[in-house]
Amino acid sequence: MQTSVTFRHMDPSDALRGYAEQKSERLLKYLVEPVEVHWTLSVEKIRHIAEATIAAKDFSIKAQESTKEMYSSIDEVIDKLERQVRRHKEKVKSHKSSETEKYPYAASEAQKKTLRVVETENLFIKPMSIEEATMQMAIHGRDFMVFTDSGTNSVNVLYRRDDGDLGLIEARVK
Repeated sequence: MQTSVTFRHMDPSDALRGYAEQKSERLLKYLVEPVEVHWTLSVEKIRHIAEATIAAKDFSIKAQESTKEMYSSIDEVIDKLERQVRRHKEKVKSHKSSETEKYPYAASEAQKKTLRVVETENLFIKPMSIEEATMQMAIHGRDFMVFTDSGTNSVNVLYRRDDGDLGLIEARVK
């Protein structure tokens, strides 16, 4: 965890810096590395203001509190941040569990073997007839061809089957 402390309108204090860093460690049990915590401690008349921003892997949160003493301001900011981080973690956890409840077998299959995209290819879909798509597929030596049917204006996929014949997938909008 990277922690930085900025002091405004007050003298820098190693004790306050250490206290803020120590309190920030409480949040590590809820967060996934890398985590950056930036503290801004300032004084305005009799108000001691503590403000913290956390930038984690997939989100960022911010909290601010002002009291008559800087240490209590830091404590209250940490409490606010902890509530926000806990709420975020529970929200993420609840979304993940709802997916596995909908598809219980898919989750177990995904745990056994995870598929990942290793190559991405951009295709330009051209309007053409099925015969022209067959010729283009033969010219380019591909096993499939994605095109827009010039007659129906729908997206089609022409593919070579295992037996050597061609198959056609016509996409239709409901």
